[in-house]
Amino acid sequence: MTSGHVMMAMSLDGFVARKDHQLDWLMKQKTEGEDHGYDDFIASIDVIVMGSNSFRTVLSFGEWPYNKPVIVLSQQLKDADVPAHLANKVEILNQSPSALMKTLNARDIKRAYIDGGAIVRSFLAEGHIATMHITIVPILIGDGVPLFDTLPQDIDLQLEKSEAFGSGLVDLHYRVLS
Repeated sequence: MTSGHVMMAMSLDGFVARKDHQLDWLMKQKTEGEDHGYDDFIASIDVIVMGSNSFRTVLSFGEWPYNKPVIVLSQQLKDADVPAHLANKVEILNQSPSALMKTLNARDIKRAYIDGGAIVRSFLAEGHIATMHITIVPILIGDGVPLFDTLPQDIDLQLEKSEAFGSGLVDLHYRVLS
């Protein structure tokens, strides 16, 4: 079975991006010499799943940062919205989290990186997240895209590891129990 995994940075007040999806507050963090496990995490996954807002944000970076296949879940975007140089790297699908997990399982994909506030919330709500690695960034941005919001039920978590860094960032590793 395909399992969903999250690795995201979040401001101390719970936001993963500003309302306009900008990450300027995150990009200014000085973390030289700190290993937050991103390379190992990416090496462990088979596909990246994100929403259209995250996709647009990543496109604004200029250089495409992923060497893994990317699936963008969107009701509005079509394959024609994918830049030509990413045509073999990005797939647009209009599926629910449950339907996508069935699709990925049929493709023999084992681990999916679920990225983006709304997408993470939808996968959590449908029970498709196995682990979460959340990095708390020591900044309050006051408003933005929340990582967590209203859920249809409680979701129990087990803390597997926590680590504080000199930069002030704190990594929290959770296993989702329910």
